[in-house]
Amino acid sequence: MRPPYPPPPERSAELRLRFAREARSERPDLSLLCLLVGAEADGTLDDAGMDAAQIELDRLAGELPFRPGGPRSWAVALCELLGDRHGFRGSAADYQRLESSLLHRVLARRHGLPILLSVVWMEVARRAGAPVYGVALPGHFVVGFGPPTRHPTTAPQGASLSDFLQEQVLADPFDGGRVLTGPDAEVLVVGATGASLEPSMLSPAEPLDVVLRILNNVRAWAATRPERSDVSLWAVELSLLLPSHPARLRYERAQLLVQRGDFLAGAAELETYAEVVGAVDEPGAARVRKQAHAARAMLN
Repeated sequence: MRPPYPPPPERSAELRLRFAREARSERPDLSLLCLLVGAEADGTLDDAGMDAAQIELDRLAGELPFRPGGPRSWAVALCELLGDRHGFRGSAADYQRLESSLLHRVLARRHGLPILLSVVWMEVARRAGAPVYGVALPGHFVVGFGPPTRHPTTAPQGASLSDFLQEQVLADPFDGGRVLTGPDAEVLVVGATGASLEPSMLSPAEPLDVVLRILNNVRAWAATRPERSDVSLWAVELSLLLPSHPARLRYERAQLLVQRGDFLAGAAELETYAEVVGAVDEPGAARVRKQAHAARAMLN
């Protein structure tokens, strides 16, 4: 299969309008946002293909038996259906593929990054009525089952990590949906960061935070492949359409525009970023203005 390439400009403009509108809606649809990201990455994904992906999620949810008995029963049911029966899981090789960050391709391949596999788990479980949400552990995304009875950051003084892990059940879709014990979750965090697992790390991830993290993964993939600066650019530009995003993404976009030869647009973006930075870091803003001047000079 050839690497996915973005759609024509007219189609891209339409997709971005829909993405921005959905991101600003009262209850953003995670699966739709992920499919719009996929359509921006893969010009072969049309509206019919996006509908087919949603239908596949519905179909998988229809195969999930009703499991009364609490969060663990839901987690086990998802593991048996998606991990064991349908073979959804990840491997080290998936980190080298752009398609591992695209929901429609993950549904077709049954492989992907932890966060995209978690999206599959969440969307299938949600359609079946399970109390499910994403949990953005440092370095590894998992899913949680069971509505948290309290927010970790507002827990009573003296509450321990074990208290929270008794209230919610975590599963790792990258490992086929394996249900995690407290020590399992601790190992994941320590392995990724060297730090201990804290209760605040168990908070449910908001849909827009999930989408931004997916786009960050896309940018990380493209950053090691200079020939795919097109991917870096659309990932940054979609991130900028989210209601909340790091201001430095504007600087990254400006650098990409200059790198791709659009010197005027890059210089304008650098000047806009300098205005933002100037309020808190005038020396930094001056450096950015010099970069803008240098970008304009490339036209001479």
